[in-house]
Amino acid sequence: MLRTELLEAFEELPPELRGPLLKVVKAIERTVGDSVKREDFLELKAVVADLAQAQRKTEEKLRELAEAQRRTEERLDQLAQRVDQLTQRVDQLTQRLDQLTQRVDQLAEAQRKTEKALEKLAESHAETRGRLESMSDAVGYELENRSFRALPALLKRDLGVEVEGRLLRRYVPGPDGRRYIQVNIYGWGRKEGEKVLILGEAKTSLSKREVNKFMRHVKLVSSLEGIDEGHIIIVGVVHTVTPDVEEYARDKGIKLYWSYDI
Repeated sequence: MLRTELLEAFEELPPELRGPLLKVVKAIERTVGDSVKREDFLELKAVVADLAQAQRKTEEKLRELAEAQRRTEERLDQLAQRVDQLTQRVDQLTQRLDQLTQRVDQLAEAQRKTEKALEKLAESHAETRGRLESMSDAVGYELENRSFRALPALLKRDLGVEVEGRLLRRYVPGPDGRRYIQVNIYGWGRKEGEKVLILGEAKTSLSKREVNKFMRHVKLVSSLEGIDEGHIIIVGVVHTVTPDVEEYARDKGIKLYWSYDI
């Protein structure tokens, strides 16, 4: 009876445990024979049942570990795919960066060439401007020189001013005291018996800005010479001037003469 019950308990065990335990039981039977008590077989049956239960739990745990391993492998596969995608994206960005770097280098080279061309253009412009200024100065000085000879008669005819001495080009101290200001036409004369100061500007062309600048010079010289502006004859000699500037100059009290007048 006990043997039958023990065998039934063996059936509950996994196949891999049945053989070894069966050999143990047979060895016990050969050793102790009939002296083995029912209680001993019951205890052995309980041990076998515990082993079976432990084995089931172990197998269940193994299944859980296998499932966890499967999920982990799936996650790793997903992460590997993500890494591959990120790697591809990084490769694309790297290529794009290389293209942008190449484009920047091209733009830098183009900029360098442009700057070099601008430097040459600036040098050429400076040279041209220098030539034009030299030509303008030459024309201006010629205009002044002609004015010195022609203005005495014109001022006497038009304004009743008798020039005393010579009209000349003069430099006066500037308002800052550190530089000089050129007055193109400078001299003294008399009008209706009163002493007057003659100040003039000779320009190939005249602008409102230049008119304002000249009037500031007139005010400065008036202060330096200690003479009020009512006793200053202001003259302008020009090659050309637009009608609006001509009217602006006349409103400032400037007597204008054209180059062909002298």
